[in-house]
Amino acid sequence: MSEIGRRLVHVSGTALPGLYLLDLVSWTQLGYLLVFGSLVVAVLEVLRLQVGLDWWIYRELTREYEQDNPAGYALYFFSMTAVALVFAPYVAIPGMLMLTIGDPISGILGSNDAGTAKQAGVLLAMFGVCFALAWPFVDGATSSFPIAVAAAGLGALGATLADGLKPVVAGYVVDDNLSIPPAAAVGIWLVLTLGA
Repeated sequence: MSEIGRRLVHVSGTALPGLYLLDLVSWTQLGYLLVFGSLVVAVLEVLRLQVGLDWWIYRELTREYEQDNPAGYALYFFSMTAVALVFAPYVAIPGMLMLTIGDPISGILGSNDAGTAKQAGVLLAMFGVCFALAWPFVDGATSSFPIAVAAAGLGALGATLADGLKPVVAGYVVDDNLSIPPAAAVGIWLVLTLGA
């Protein structure tokens, strides 16, 4: 599958927070859906890595470094579930959207290998997209314009750094599917909490 195909699959995850944004499920119900999805994904990954489950979709969508490690789709689901369970919607949803929308846009603009940074222009575009995704949520969470700007900015910076740098820890590439939502949500939460 082409890189654009991978990115379109990535964007399809926007449907999950979209269910809440369209008022089709409550925040609690979305949490239950994400937990259920994470359990299914965990079982599939155990089968893939331990038993040798070899569906064509794994051959098409997993990258070389994911062949013997948890795949990006699993990390994607786990990180979205974590932020949904830990943070309020106005903090968690921007982090989710930065993963489902910001990351694919950044990926189309440029890529990087483990241990190297993306180009400055790609990082700047990622920051701008993530700031725009966070703004409607943080602006509604505070009546202070400077606090809203700082919260959207720090959340976008966290997501940009998580996307733009892929550190290798103990031989394992820290995938941005795992790091973008928590990096963004923690940044937003810190500013909104300290600025309250």
